Amino acid sequence: MRRQLEHRQQRIFVAEGDKVVERLLESDLPVVSLLLPAEWLEKFRPLLERRAAEDIVAYTAEKEVLEELTGFSMYQGVLGIGRVPQPQTLAALVKRTASPRLFVAVDSLTNAENLGVVVRNCVGFGVQALLVGETSSSPYLRRAVRSSMGAIFKLPIVELDNLADALGALRAAGIRSVAAHPHTNRRTIFDIDLAQDCCIVFGSEGFGISRAVLEACSEAVAIPMASEVDSLNVGSAAAAFLFEAARQRRVKR
Repeated sequence: MRRQLEHRQQRIFVAEGDKVVERLLESDLPVVSLLLPAEWLEKFRPLLERRAAEDIVAYTAEKEVLEELTGFSMYQGVLGIGRVPQPQTLAALVKRTASPRLFVAVDSLTNAENLGVVVRNCVGFGVQALLVGETSSSPYLRRAVRSSMGAIFKLPIVELDNLADALGALRAAGIRSVAAHPHTNRRTIFDIDLAQDCCIVFGSEGFGISRAVLEACSEAVAIPMASEVDSLNVGSAAAAFLFEAARQRRVKR
């Protein structure tokens, strides 16, 4: 549970909670094992039987024993180990996705819970892929997977060595990068066309988007807000931006 570096090296992740584990079993991702109370094993048996060829190992124990093993209180005591999908390139992603493309990129977003919320918003509003910059946390961290409520299992991920360079490659392919930047006197989300190919870039709450990444974006826009508040939590900001993008795309159909 605490060896995140080893998880990354082995390309595995922890799914926590009954809903998240259920969605993992329903997904196309490989599942390694489960750790759960016996009554939950029976509830998941139909899903496990559909994946009998994978030979998934299930360990059972009482919730109190599981909490002693993990070192923290668990609501249901249900855990699963899945395999992270094989890495994919940005070029392959652009080639595979249909226009009008809608991507999201994150820069310096290190809070796993917030990253999970961004992932959930991406899936909820039809984003085709998430680009994870080199200074951001992995969306496959346990807390990120939990906060996404399993939405991460449905979203293609591209992990990048240099987000600024990747945004430049998107521009060369005709895909604009739009920085979600609250400290701008320029346009707001109501003044920009989000119905065409674009990648919306979000930064951390504390420092926002780095200078190099901001300079690589085609433009910077903000959410119109009352003067008493200068910014939103990144999850809330992503919901506002992506709702507007989805609204514009529906109007253009």
